[in-house]
Amino acid sequence: MSELTLDTITALAKRRGFVYQTSEIYGGLASSYDYGPLGTELLRNIKDKWWQELIRKKADMVGLDTQILLHPQTWVASGHVASFTDPLVEDKVTHKRYRADHLIEQWLAKQSTPPQLVVEEMDVAQMGAFIAEHKILSPDGNPVTAPKAFNILFETAVGAIEGEKSKVYLRGETAQGIFTNFRQVLDSSRVKLPFGIGQIGKSFRNEITTGQFVFRTLEFEQAEIEYFFDPEQTDWQALFQEWQNRMWDFVANTLGIRAENLCWRRHSDKERSHYSRETYDLDYRFPFGFKELWGVAYRTDYDLQQHIEHSGAKLTYTDPFSGKTFVPHVIEPAVGINRLFLMILCDAYWEDVANNRTVLRFKPELAPYKTAVFPLLRNKPELVHKAQAVYELIAPHHTTTWDDRGNIGKRYYYQDEIGTPFCITVDFDTLENNTVTVRHRDTTAQDRVNIDQLLSYLHDQLKI
Repeated sequence: MSELTLDTITALAKRRGFVYQTSEIYGGLASSYDYGPLGTELLRNIKDKWWQELIRKKADMVGLDTQILLHPQTWVASGHVASFTDPLVEDKVTHKRYRADHLIEQWLAKQSTPPQLVVEEMDVAQMGAFIAEHKILSPDGNPVTAPKAFNILFETAVGAIEGEKSKVYLRGETAQGIFTNFRQVLDSSRVKLPFGIGQIGKSFRNEITTGQFVFRTLEFEQAEIEYFFDPEQTDWQALFQEWQNRMWDFVANTLGIRAENLCWRRHSDKERSHYSRETYDLDYRFPFGFKELWGVAYRTDYDLQQHIEHSGAKLTYTDPFSGKTFVPHVIEPAVGINRLFLMILCDAYWEDVANNRTVLRFKPELAPYKTAVFPLLRNKPELVHKAQAVYELIAPHHTTTWDDRGNIGKRYYYQDEIGTPFCITVDFDTLENNTVTVRHRDTTAQDRVNIDQLLSYLHDQLKI
């Protein structure tokens, strides 16, 4: 199989209804995408797995669902208003804007002997000097301005009367809603340290860079956990390693991603956020290289202390045994659901050259449809009626789809390309002996299964 390209994944995603360009009939909107019927199912499966494995199964975890619009002082306290920035340059001719670090990375990738350089460790001034020294141009071949810090927090306003509206922000991360609800969670539940609060929700960033499909978008979905602990009672390094292990296990085992496409990358001192004592990224090998998938940071007590200072609220914890009152420390694993989605599409893609077919080899429980039901012929009412009965038997238990278009071979290949693990065909033998043909996606092997045993057979095969 040739090297997988992002264009290949993008084309398949659109053709088969995983991802569409937002507002395509009006020419689209940069860095914005809608999820089609299959993409919606895949996204839901990913979120359900994350919630089940990392929240619901853990006795030390609780969930939360906070608002997209928070009090604007939240973002002042968190530092987002002052320092949530990307390095921006502008094409002097077209006036298009680009991220300076991305232009440098693209330039480096084209060099036969690229300099030994870690772009993440450069500040804005160093990027400007590097761009000037090497005369790096925009993608359109024009000179660019010196880089400057550009705040990527989205502003909006609430209120009906012009001039009396109040400025608010679309949240740049879901974490701050967890921190501002810390006291309410303590007062309304029976949690005790160490414990974590997790949520899944939309975040927004006024991204400069376009491209890379759903990897970097204006609107995206985050799954974040803030795990609170007493640093005098819990070794943060051991806890940090535990969370790294959980993250790796979820990606490699729960999602079924190949380990050779994963690696850890530690943030350097220059790259690491000011509030973090330690940060690692779990990177995945996308078609455009190893890039951040899931980050984990030891944020100390920075966020709670900031909100205490700006709000005056009591965001402390009192140990029920010792009576000690203190501000807990935090370890934060944070992942973009959309990046998990793209990773799964890329990792599952397979060109079966021997059988001239394209297959998405999803782990079965992640597949948008677990089964597809076919009548062998659509013009034979007795086959159609029997197939409908089989569909109705399966549908309450597993996501399934109906397909009676074209010949049976084309139906199989269509289902292979959208990742359906099992195709169930009702044929004339079914009418005689109550059995159906079950075809396996990855091997194309076929089993003959009695309809009375079909649900238990699927249960065993899907391991759900």
